[in-house]
Amino acid sequence: MGLRIILFWTLLCFAQLSISQNSQHKEAFPDKVTVRLSLQTTSNSFTLRDKITRNKTEFIPNDKSYLGLSVLFRFLEVDFGYAPNFLSENKDNGDSKLITFNIRTFFGQYMQTIDLYKQKGFFFRTQDLTLPIDDLKTFKIGGTSSYIFNPDFSFRAIGFQNEWQTESVGSFIPGVSYYYTKFKLEDPLIENQLEHSFKLAIGPGYYYNWVFDENYLLSAGATGGLGFNYSKADGESSLNGLAQLVFRMTGGYNSETFFSGVNINTQLLSHASDENFILDDSISFLEFYVGYRFDAPKKWIEKADELSRKFGLE
Repeated sequence: MGLRIILFWTLLCFAQLSISQNSQHKEAFPDKVTVRLSLQTTSNSFTLRDKITRNKTEFIPNDKSYLGLSVLFRFLEVDFGYAPNFLSENKDNGDSKLITFNIRTFFGQYMQTIDLYKQKGFFFRTQDLTLPIDDLKTFKIGGTSSYIFNPDFSFRAIGFQNEWQTESVGSFIPGVSYYYTKFKLEDPLIENQLEHSFKLAIGPGYYYNWVFDENYLLSAGATGGLGFNYSKADGESSLNGLAQLVFRMTGGYNSETFFSGVNINTQLLSHASDENFILDDSISFLEFYVGYRFDAPKKWIEKADELSRKFGLE
């Protein structure tokens, strides 16, 4: 059965390559600078499950809403974000903090993402009570390396918006993800003190962009994966299995200069272990954005062309 599955995916990949190599389904904006303004909410939550009692303890971040400003040109994106107090969601967050950094770049059809999440301030929730824990801290860094088999599929149209999908098309996108998380859970309410964990998962993915009336796009896709999780808690190490599911949906409007849309992204990491306590991990992201493109200075274009030729960036 395993060999049949491998052969099926291999044939699917070559079929997509042979069908789509000679067609044009996307429009790039290589000489434009893209500016995005967004309102976003993101968080990294954890669930501790007891296999014996079937009880679970949730560590839910005290979320903040952020205003973000992004400047994009070719393969480079710079993001600035802050959480203004005038937003109603931020008025009761106390001393909670959230720092996020995300970047995506392309090397031909290879796509690399880097993610960083630094959080302080959680809610500790069980079946019986919900309590704020201001000193609970987590730090996560990692990313995903993927390959886009169909060269006509534009992931930038649903990520960077410095490219646009002009005709409906999909692509098989397998990838490997890896994340390191450091915990500081020094609280008497928590019996099992986690120290750090490393997760790695590899698996297939598929995404499809639907284009409506040239200017409207709806995209959806998912990535599955299997791997392992290495963690350390209370001075003891453990190694167990890991299952991953990533779901992404995007809707947007695009013109030559103006664009807008919404991004929804969820990543679930579930563990399988012979031990009593299992820590599941999830990352959620919601963003509303508007943007504008204008001509880049000639010096920027010349320098970008030079770097692209030298390092194979796009």
